[in-house]
Amino acid sequence: MTSSDTTKSIEISKENSSNLLKLLEKMQRNSVLVIGDLMLDRFIRGDVNRISPESPIPVLQAKQENRMIGGAGNVLSNLHALKCGCEIIAMIGDDREGQIVKGLVEAAGASGDSLVIRAETPTTIKTRYLSGHQQLLRVDHEVTAPISSALEDEIIAKLQQKISGAQALVISDYGKGVLTKKVIETAISLAQKHAIPVLVDPKGSDYSKYKGATLVTPNRKELAEATNGAATETDTEIVMAAEGLIKQSGIGAVIATRSQDGMSIIAQKADSSGFERPYHLRTHAREVFDVSGAGDTVIATIAAGLASGGTLLDATALANIAGGIVVGKVGTAPIRAQELAEALSAPNHELEITPSGDFSALDRSRRAPLLGWEEALEEVNRWRARGLKVGFTNGCFDILHAGHVNYLNDARNHCDRLVLGLNTDQSVRLLKGPTRPVNAQDSRATVLGALGAIDLVVFFGAETLEDDSTAKSLIQHLKPDIYFKGADYTLDRIPEVPTVLSYGGEVKLIKLTEGHSTTNIISKINANPEAAE
Repeated sequence: MTSSDTTKSIEISKENSSNLLKLLEKMQRNSVLVIGDLMLDRFIRGDVNRISPESPIPVLQAKQENRMIGGAGNVLSNLHALKCGCEIIAMIGDDREGQIVKGLVEAAGASGDSLVIRAETPTTIKTRYLSGHQQLLRVDHEVTAPISSALEDEIIAKLQQKISGAQALVISDYGKGVLTKKVIETAISLAQKHAIPVLVDPKGSDYSKYKGATLVTPNRKELAEATNGAATETDTEIVMAAEGLIKQSGIGAVIATRSQDGMSIIAQKADSSGFERPYHLRTHAREVFDVSGAGDTVIATIAAGLASGGTLLDATALANIAGGIVVGKVGTAPIRAQELAEALSAPNHELEITPSGDFSALDRSRRAPLLGWEEALEEVNRWRARGLKVGFTNGCFDILHAGHVNYLNDARNHCDRLVLGLNTDQSVRLLKGPTRPVNAQDSRATVLGALGAIDLVVFFGAETLEDDSTAKSLIQHLKPDIYFKGADYTLDRIPEVPTVLSYGGEVKLIKLTEGHSTTNIISKINANPEAAE
């Protein structure tokens, strides 16, 4: 009798949310080592407004380019965003792109000293061209030939150096040549000697090369391919295919990712006498923007959970929630620890927003969120994927008055979503003097966020007199379609204008309401303090 007869279906409930939150906190004290195929992901976004006269193909007017580490690098990015310690062993080319990748690896929390240079081949690059959410074309620059024995030895030497500092090992196989049979076998053997779990994101149909691994994380299609085309639609079919794969490959468990159907855990008993009871973790209905990198998020979260002493069920439960969040993002964006914590703390583990963060379905009396720069970029990208025009304005907005409200309403009438860059308290003091601001930044953000014109608030500003006091860096980060400024300025007096124009953005001046200013209000209060009481 197959263990599928005793399958238990569960949903992640609030009963164990406390344990999952504790597990999330423990991740900060542990480390995961990643080995595999590293690449540079480029996303070039723009608008398509015409067909080429040379051939019946769309012409993309490029407006924005983003670079990030992909493949094994995206696993690293997710571990870093989860606040888990992380290191990576991988290969780059002796080229400019390789140096870019190394910089991105170091920015993701790893040392970068375990990147092996393969001088004779270029760094793997995947370039995606998108209009809105629609991917028009992907161009790959890569060489997938197996690495030389000398490079194998160099990678294995890096493994021997790094393995003792890790509490889990992730093998991220994209079939680009780094993970030879010798490298995989050595990696699994070293991990077993150090008694740490080995998690594999598999490639190909022969999983026997991963013999001895703790678990593999195939999606439904990969599971079918690895089991000679076995059916993988229903719970029972998933269990039967996974059990067959475990028997024939010598791996400990299969975590099958099943898109809208969630994830399934099929594990062999410790004494190899049979199988544990399977679990099927359901996912809540959620609007999907992009599944790119979701598998990397899943394996990174499970690895971080196991490295922190969590059970396979708890680690996979966290990964199920994480995967549900990242598919609502655009591009290969990682999961953040704070997002998981908020999801676990929310009723039924649902984020209390409309699908994918779009606030258009909410009442306009709602409060716009205050987000960090990376979160804000994700929100802006989701809006763009819907074809929405994103506006941006900035200022101190110390004492909100009718002039501010009219200005913001007029700006919002020219775009679909309006982002407000709000000066921090320190930057206001540098601009206005030691007696300002009158209202602290959190208070100002709360009041402004309650206005129907504002869809998102982001802090920015200088910390010292030597720092840039303009919003140029934030604008370059978000790349809004329209930048709004008061008509009391001329274009040549607005320092942000060159930044906006550099990526094809538009600058629009908004007429101000005469007779209203924060300075005038403060002067009136100082002249008649009793009237302000």
